[in-house]
Amino acid sequence: MNIAINKAHFPVTVLGPGRRLGLWLQGCSIRCPGCVSQDTWEAGAGRFMPIEALIDWCRSVAGSGLDGITVSGGEPFDQPEALEALLRGFNEWRASERAAFDILCYSGYPFRTLDKQHGNILQWLDALVPEPYVQTLPTQRRWRGSDNQPIVPLSALGRERYGSEQVHEGENSLQFRVDAESIWYIGIPGPGDMDRLEARCRARGLELKNVSWRA
Repeated sequence: MNIAINKAHFPVTVLGPGRRLGLWLQGCSIRCPGCVSQDTWEAGAGRFMPIEALIDWCRSVAGSGLDGITVSGGEPFDQPEALEALLRGFNEWRASERAAFDILCYSGYPFRTLDKQHGNILQWLDALVPEPYVQTLPTQRRWRGSDNQPIVPLSALGRERYGSEQVHEGENSLQFRVDAESIWYIGIPGPGDMDRLEARCRARGLELKNVSWRA
């Protein structure tokens, strides 16, 4: 089975605790106003990758220094069969190596909807960040884009890592990765952050094109 993926990166340190694998799946039918990942919306715009090959790649880059896996998008639950197969594979990997990494997933669907329609998928997760992004509800809590979005622990490990209120205190931060043609950011920017970044780049003679926060 293949899964549509936009990008993957290790290590990610801004989307959950510790050093994490970050996977951004391709395709989103929700398309929240103000979304900063509009490059992940079109279902056919990413790369289709065999799930086994993706898991093998994750294992090869993570080594023994993995604290967690974060799956985002796009909308992961728009690929329910592939998402379940991917998460099941991560759980099998974790069990085979007696590893302690947690699995966190973002979704723009309400938790009630996911619990009713995709309980078979939620069983493979340790924590979930559900609900649509609402740009008029800025938040001061880490790892969330807007204040309506909770972190829902779904396992004993999830409750251990995400259940304490102190864990969520502090501001979101961003990572940046630069290659010959692109600047990639990872994380959850605050209101106006990307416009300010673009203005500062322009002031230094750097024009950003094909940005992810505008269609």
